[in-house]
Formats: sequence, structure tokens, C-alpha cells
Amino acid sequence: MASQAIESHRAGAEVVTSGDTVCRKKSVELLEELGLPKGLLPMVDIQEFGYNRATGFMWLVQGKKKVEHTFKKIKQTVSYTAEVTAFVEKGKLKKITGVKTKELMLWLSVVEVYVPEASPEKITFKTGTDLSDTFDAAAFALRE
Repeated sequence: MASQAIESHRAGAEVVTSGDTVCRKKSVELLEELGLPKGLLPMVDIQEFGYNRATGFMWLVQGKKKVEHTFKKIKQTVSYTAEVTAFVEKGKLKKITGVKTKELMLWLSVVEVYVPEASPEKITFKTGTDLSDTFDAAAFALRE
């Protein structure tokens, strides 16, 4: 069931619940529209995609409680909870919930992801502890 955060943004939002293939396609289209790498949210069994253009709020709900994905090119493991939310704008996801990255032995919440306008080939991840790391955006390309 969707959280209160999602419920509060449903009015006026585009909501897709037609299964993983359609929801994944919509999420990839949104990432592309924002100028972000299309493989940034490799979630599985996506049951709901929502985007409220007026507020910039987007969400994905997947069937599994949690999915871990390793981005092989950068050897970085990222965990996605059953519900991932963010406020979006051109080149940026901010106030992200439901995404964590593994650093050494710790899981740190990812709160912001952005592609700098000056160097669109790079992508920066910022954690809740204010640490950030920048990678080649190509590491997050969609696997066809």
C-alpha cells in the first residue's frame, strides 16, 4: 500500500499501474526527460509509477520488499525499498526516499542525485550524512 507521502501527491498525478513493463518504460522516459541516466532506477516487478508534474513528485512501488543492484562498472551496490520517492527537476532527483548505497560496511541513504549542467557525463550522489561521490554517468546506462 502506498505511503501517505504518495497519497498526498496523487491528485493531478499521472499514475500507471499496468504492470512492470509499462511502469518501467514510464520511469525510463521520465529519467530521459530529466537528463538523467536511464538505468538509474533498476527496480524489479514495478507495480506502480506516479509523477505529479505540478509538484515534481515521482514514485515507484515494486512488488518485492527490497532489491539490491550492483552497478558493475563502478562496483557500487545500491538497495531500493518497496517504495522509492523523489522530487524531480531537470538533471536532479532530490529528497529521495527508499534508496541506500553501501559504503564499506555501512548502508547510507541517498538523498540527492544530480548531473551537473557543466559536465553531463558525470553524476553525483549525495547521502544523508552530506558525503557525496561522483561517477561516470555511463555506469548507469540502461542495459538493453
